[in-house]
Amino acid sequence: MQGKIALEEHFAIEETLADSDVFFGGPALWDELKHRLLDMQERRLREMDANGIEMMLPSLNAPAVQAIHDPKQAVELARRANDFLADEVAKRPDRFRGLAALPMQDPDAAARELARCVRDLGFVGALVNGFSQIGDPDNATYYDLPQYRPFWAETADLGVPFYLHPRNPLAKHAPIYDGHPWLLGPTWAFGQETAVHALRLMASGLFDVHPSLQIVIGHMGEGLPYSMWRVDNRNAWMKLAPKYPAKRQLGDYFHENFYITTSGNFRTQTLIDAMLEIGADRIMFSSDWPFENIDHAANWFDDCSISEADRLKIGRGNAMRLFGLQA
Repeated sequence: MQGKIALEEHFAIEETLADSDVFFGGPALWDELKHRLLDMQERRLREMDANGIEMMLPSLNAPAVQAIHDPKQAVELARRANDFLADEVAKRPDRFRGLAALPMQDPDAAARELARCVRDLGFVGALVNGFSQIGDPDNATYYDLPQYRPFWAETADLGVPFYLHPRNPLAKHAPIYDGHPWLLGPTWAFGQETAVHALRLMASGLFDVHPSLQIVIGHMGEGLPYSMWRVDNRNAWMKLAPKYPAKRQLGDYFHENFYITTSGNFRTQTLIDAMLEIGADRIMFSSDWPFENIDHAANWFDDCSISEADRLKIGRGNAMRLFGLQA
């Protein structure tokens, strides 16, 4: 399929590059990943051209800003990363649109930076790498908390999507992974961490206050499409009311306030399951470059056994509508 739009695709600046040197063994693999992360205008565009991708929405690598304990430093780094991305987008506005990095350590500053990126830099949304560490490396702060309500109000007013991207849990909060480091990262921990954060947002009542808010999660929904029925059903014969502030079942918010992408999960059976749960109108193509190969994502998607109408929606149309992109 030609004309695909990819929106979980990452870059790094020098200050964040080392954050991605975690899951890759050996200098050869790291040298390749560094080249992929730092390149914006050469190989990235060649990969797009070779695989039918018309537009990419790059975002900063993880955890980057979210791992900076000092809120002032987080604000400064987010601004530098966003200014860098804006300069790169300006070189090829026909091929790139920006997703803002945000210093969620300071909700007011995050709201101001999002507004600056949307209004002044022309960005079309934000991508944030999970919880933020604030003031202490052992602190994990999630965005369902009350101090983030003004931030969410600004996001809703701006009318742009918020991509909730994974990061690993803090070691002190994840003894279940002790002795099993292979379970960290994309194997399992990324999805589990992001799914719980998404459920916290759903249960908090956030979408009752701001029903227009749209959250994007990757990797075919971080397992949520296959769990939402059980999340709401629980032990239904007991007829116990849920103990959370939200006014509706969580599945309602998943269907109305969330989109998912195919990033890093290139399996047709999984895609069809997701389509049956959340619908083809709420799924978007992505590859997860540079941590996954663009050709692996594109070749699978172009050949997977779905209708051409759904392929057009997922590959292009849904992203154009959600992010307000021009044809």
